[in-house]
Amino acid sequence: MSHKKKQRQTGQRAPASNKHYPKEECGIVGVYNVEEAANHAYLGAYAQQHRGQESAGIVSSDGERLYRYAGMGKVADVFTPQKIRQLMGRHAISHNRYSTTGASFLRNAQPIRFESRLGTMALAHNGNLTNAQTVRRSLEELGSLFQTTIDTEVISHLVARSRADNFTDALIEAVTQIRGAYSLVVLTGDTLYALRDPNGFRPLVMGKKDDGFIFASETCALDIIDAEYVRDIEPGELVVVTPRGVTSLFPFAKTSQNLCIFEYVYFSRPDSLVFGKSVYNTRLRMGEILAEESGVEADLVMPVPDSSSVAALGYARQSGLPYHMGLIRSHYVGRTFIEPDQKIRDFGAKIKYNAIAAVVKDKRVVVIDDSIMRGTTTRKIVKMLRNAGAKEIHVRIASAPTRHACYYGIDIPSPSELIAATHTIEEIIKYLRVDSLAYLSLEGMQRGAADIEGGSGNAGYCTACFDGKYPVRLDENEAIYSNQKTLFSEYEIEESA
Repeated sequence: MSHKKKQRQTGQRAPASNKHYPKEECGIVGVYNVEEAANHAYLGAYAQQHRGQESAGIVSSDGERLYRYAGMGKVADVFTPQKIRQLMGRHAISHNRYSTTGASFLRNAQPIRFESRLGTMALAHNGNLTNAQTVRRSLEELGSLFQTTIDTEVISHLVARSRADNFTDALIEAVTQIRGAYSLVVLTGDTLYALRDPNGFRPLVMGKKDDGFIFASETCALDIIDAEYVRDIEPGELVVVTPRGVTSLFPFAKTSQNLCIFEYVYFSRPDSLVFGKSVYNTRLRMGEILAEESGVEADLVMPVPDSSSVAALGYARQSGLPYHMGLIRSHYVGRTFIEPDQKIRDFGAKIKYNAIAAVVKDKRVVVIDDSIMRGTTTRKIVKMLRNAGAKEIHVRIASAPTRHACYYGIDIPSPSELIAATHTIEEIIKYLRVDSLAYLSLEGMQRGAADIEGGSGNAGYCTACFDGKYPVRLDENEAIYSNQKTLFSEYEIEESA
């Protein structure tokens, strides 16, 4: 999560087209007692590529030794068949990363691996620790030497410093000292641990594959390897898988459940089950409620692809308006591209989107998007549609106004950069140059999730980025570090392995 993105000196240009969207989190996978475990961990990470594209890593185990490989970039670019073959054993964990804490460098790639008196351990983390700075400072005063700039490393140091006589107790002692959002998979020689924080911010599911077990952030990672979804790991649950079987522990004091509702709005793949509910059906229902709350006379409904497509379908179904694809999104926008010598206005947006004049010309269009952060990309899209001949443009957002930063692992800017936090609806309409604008109400979002079967009937959701009600305390001055990507300022070049 970052306030003002600083140019990273890596020799690459950051992709201009996605600067103003909430960035994905991380994806984790755990595989236990499955033939070619590393290959299954690779496929699970590949299925969850949408959750992070900056780095990818796998640690495998043959029951005694741990083997690790990680690199910068997307999963398919980091791993070759030769690299996968070198990751031996029937157990593995994998991670694909979007950095919310610590800079985007190779040494910050997960899973992290380290040695202690309790043996070798590897750990992969999805989320963000709200007391990472405080814990890190305390550990450094005691002599700990950190090798990375990520919050995840504090967990490994806490494990190593524990006086417990077994790894399970040491891990429990460590995680009871941290706060915030975390889903973890931890691998030792012959044991796999899967853990979810007591508030349950981030998703984590459990599946079955032949005689083995699979853990992942989303069920799409189970689907790609033909694993059967068993259940969600409960908030505050630690699952321990050993050659003797599966044990479930609840080492935390009972607390409120605060599932991240943005998983339904934006992050998760629509074919996944998240928090026990279909992401597709939840987005569809939110789109229907959006039409109920803010219908408008128009000729067609269109999404800003791709994360808004299902909500737009729900809006169209409820409103009775025809659904069209008025924008086409390029899926081949890489991290680098060659800009023309002759500057093209709005070039960054145009490499990602293009309007279809045959669809929108002389039409009153309802444009559905999942969220608005700064508003600059939405304004450029509106301009494209105007240039393509749209007669009226009515923007509808399938979530509540985003007015607050997130401290639980999502790259949402500070309130000073969020247009809904600094402007009225009327001012945003004027800035975007649209005919009308409406957001789904927070109550509508919660109702949309509650209306879908599955999961907990009394699920509590974290809505802090919408209403500023943070369920887990931030340490004193911790808000300074809402600029999590530059939590430890670094400007250097690192080569990928």
